[in-house]
Amino acid sequence: MAADEAGAAERYVRLGLALGRHLDGLVDAYYGPDAWRVEAEAGAPRPLPALVDEAARLVADLDAGADPSVTGRRRAWLRGQIVGLHTVARKLGGEDVPYLDEVEASYGVRPTAVTEDELNVAHRALDDALPGGGGLRERMIAWREGHTIPPDRLAGAVRTLADDFAERTRAAFGLPDGEEVEWILETDKPWSGFNYYLGDLRSRVAINVDLPVLTLSLGHLVAHEAYPGHHTEHCRKEVGLVRARDQIEESIFLVGTPQCLLAEGLADVALEAIVGDDTEAALAPVFAELRLPFAADEAARVRGALGRLSAARGNLALMLHDEGRSHDDVIAWAERWLLLPRARAEKAVSFVADPTWRAYIFCYTEGVELCRRFVAGDPARFERLLTEQFLPTDLAA
Repeated sequence: MAADEAGAAERYVRLGLALGRHLDGLVDAYYGPDAWRVEAEAGAPRPLPALVDEAARLVADLDAGADPSVTGRRRAWLRGQIVGLHTVARKLGGEDVPYLDEVEASYGVRPTAVTEDELNVAHRALDDALPGGGGLRERMIAWREGHTIPPDRLAGAVRTLADDFAERTRAAFGLPDGEEVEWILETDKPWSGFNYYLGDLRSRVAINVDLPVLTLSLGHLVAHEAYPGHHTEHCRKEVGLVRARDQIEESIFLVGTPQCLLAEGLADVALEAIVGDDTEAALAPVFAELRLPFAADEAARVRGALGRLSAARGNLALMLHDEGRSHDDVIAWAERWLLLPRARAEKAVSFVADPTWRAYIFCYTEGVELCRRFVAGDPARFERLLTEQFLPTDLAA
């Protein structure tokens, strides 16, 4: 069957594979038919104007109900995905898409900056929460560095947490038989962790060791990337949507689409979903057994004060791409307001400067709040995020 005779879901998958030839990393995961991948990779990449037209045509066909097998929420979900890909194709083709419009069309949200007044309030709360005396940034850096995991003990800590979280996830939400995660360490990456979903219920999860890994973030990272975060979502949707319902659109995961915002939001509340709101109390016995530094009470107080600083990571992207400020200015702002050491500030800015990830930061800053409000502590609602197709507007309603 020719691509233009195929159903909407197949056309969407093929469009994503074709666009992936133009932007490395756009196709985050793919486990659909090998023949489609081979066809997409054969010969020269399809011209971007043709892909822009194909995306627009596919949206129009969906709106016209041209594929009667795709209806309701599934059609709305596919439409949101294709609008995102249309935006990616336009941008890659050289169209001048204003940055906020790019974010909104790609991810379904229109972000706003965290104000410096809000950050001043957060700084005062951190000043009360952090031990010691001296400047706030210096105290924050010293306190964080005091939770560094020795490199030779990182792999063991990851395995211990992953085994614990997998058991909790299996009990709370279920895991398909045969699922598997391989953990690896990587360097020279813009992110801190990454799930490479391979299909057939298998993931390879990479942890970036360019910078020291901290006990303060390791529990969140393991939950986010694997149990009950990205790996769990991929597995549940492969079994429940792709295999059981032949919803082939779920066999591809594409950067630049609302799918990412919901996936990152889900993953950012994953740890809470299996241990409750007091994540530090749940992690403290694990790190104590591993003899790794973890000041649970202090960590809980600091986390409570860090919320707006975490959200302000989006400010870095807005300053860089919307305001046109220089890398050096944005790095200095991150040091000053996010209380980061120079190396971590540079890493944060390199992420939002990367062509693939330039708008992606809002999947975290906006996605987590949408998903947290939707879940509201209800495990059944979290499981819906693992197993159903949603748009950001569905969660905001």
